[in-house]
Amino acid sequence: MRKHKSVLIKDISSFKEKLLLWSQQFDDVVWLDSNNHHNISTEYDAVLAVDAMTSIQSDYHDAFDKLHEYQNKTNDWIFGYLSYDLKNDIEQLESNNFDGLGFPELYFFQPKKLFLIKGNRLNVLYLNMVADEFEEDLKLINAEDIEFKYLRNDVKIHLRMHKDEYFNKVNDVLSHIHHGNIYEANFCQEFYAENTLINPIETYKKLNNISRPPFATFLKVYDKFLLSASPERYIKKKHDYIVSQPIKGTSKRAEDVKEDTLLIEQLANDEKERSENIMIVDLVRNDLSKTAVKGSVQVEELCKVYTFNQVHQMISTISSKLREGIAPVEVLKTTFPMGSMTGAPKISAMKIIEELEETKRGLYSGALGYFTPEGDFDFNVIIRSILYNATRQYVSYSVGGAITAKSDPLKEYEECLVKAKAMREVLEN
Repeated sequence: MRKHKSVLIKDISSFKEKLLLWSQQFDDVVWLDSNNHHNISTEYDAVLAVDAMTSIQSDYHDAFDKLHEYQNKTNDWIFGYLSYDLKNDIEQLESNNFDGLGFPELYFFQPKKLFLIKGNRLNVLYLNMVADEFEEDLKLINAEDIEFKYLRNDVKIHLRMHKDEYFNKVNDVLSHIHHGNIYEANFCQEFYAENTLINPIETYKKLNNISRPPFATFLKVYDKFLLSASPERYIKKKHDYIVSQPIKGTSKRAEDVKEDTLLIEQLANDEKERSENIMIVDLVRNDLSKTAVKGSVQVEELCKVYTFNQVHQMISTISSKLREGIAPVEVLKTTFPMGSMTGAPKISAMKIIEELEETKRGLYSGALGYFTPEGDFDFNVIIRSILYNATRQYVSYSVGGAITAKSDPLKEYEECLVKAKAMREVLEN
């Protein structure tokens, strides 16, 4: 059982910074921040979950069944992630590529302390065993010093895959497309640094300040960190309403307003980008239909361009009505991994990209989010993210793009660099 308190906060922006700094004393931390993107519906402006009461950690074997059991048994708020490699639990697939990070493939925890922010109202949900700690915690949070500490990251980024090799592999994907094996594949590459120390919280703050995305995330699981500026929702459930919002189609920003407006128009009318997006919309419609009331799958928005600090993105919104008796985890299992990060047909695309990519994706292109006690959930797509294993002193970020029959390897490579720009700036100063 949880004890509930509601408090009005005068300066919510300052309080959010203090709250995140205060959270660093705990081994298990999930911070979600919508950065006030009111055009993308979120239940809360920001959420903090800390201090695990219970948790579940698993490799891919029977991972979704274990998560279903844990979610049912806990019957409470739980926070965590699904790594991309849980694909191996759903299909006869493997992940044999290099892994420098070593994150568990699935991790969720039940927080003792939960903070939900909407507008200037803070709702606090503490488990009864720690409920009497709230007043003292609030004093400590308000006493945090949020003066910006400029800590220079001395990071030397390396490419796991050099430019010529990237071109060759994109041409391999195009060969598969021309032979009819797939229509589209999301092909990714890793950038990394070894023997490197970074300050996770300051690095996250710098990344978030640059990007201000609607699904920003700070995750800490002991010595492992996710610092995410994700603009993409994977899937959300509220009662029997399911919504997925895949991103396919990216354009750079311009400082000049007229030029920026022209870039929006060009992206909205780009035949290649629209075809990428529509292929994934069809894939998501098919995935949602597995758990939907017949005839309830709808495309609410098709190829709408949204603007973010770093890029313009083409987003579609697909919804469905959940059939009675379908467990929440079943919705995840029948739609995972998300089509925007795999390709079409999904299984064939996953086999091909596993052969061609150099790195095990792990958290990258997985999903992070939460379940409520009522079985509702909301998960982002882990992209535009820095991953860090402090013990191994290994830093990584990956970027990718959809390869279709009309793809130009050079343009695909340039799009990767646009997507990587914020992470590289933050790490290399």
